[in-house]
Amino acid sequence: MIGNRITVIVDRPLGSRHPKFPDLIYPVNYGYVEGVFAGDGEAQDVYVLGVGKDVERFTGTVIAVIQRFDDNEEKWVAAPDGIRFSREEIEKQVWFMEQFFHSEIRM
Repeated sequence: MIGNRITVIVDRPLGSRHPKFPDLIYPVNYGYVEGVFAGDGEAQDVYVLGVGKDVERFTGTVIAVIQRFDDNEEKWVAAPDGIRFSREEIEKQVWFMEQFFHSEIRM
């Protein structure tokens, strides 16, 4: 999966609030890949890094996969083509949500 180009439907844009936890604000765009299903039976979720404005759709490259050990799904991390982030940079940008899970970033 890492290195593949994908299109993400962004349903939680940068600056939006989590639907169940309104104190949780998304510092990145977050969405899903239509037609690709995750371990929870829902569309595959994706964090979109490297886009400094809220967007409705995003096409880019999967640069990492976050494996959650205490959940039945993994999260993909995508960025604009040619843009890379270190493991530490990814951890910092997805911490707002991943702090609640035991996970590992695979690159």
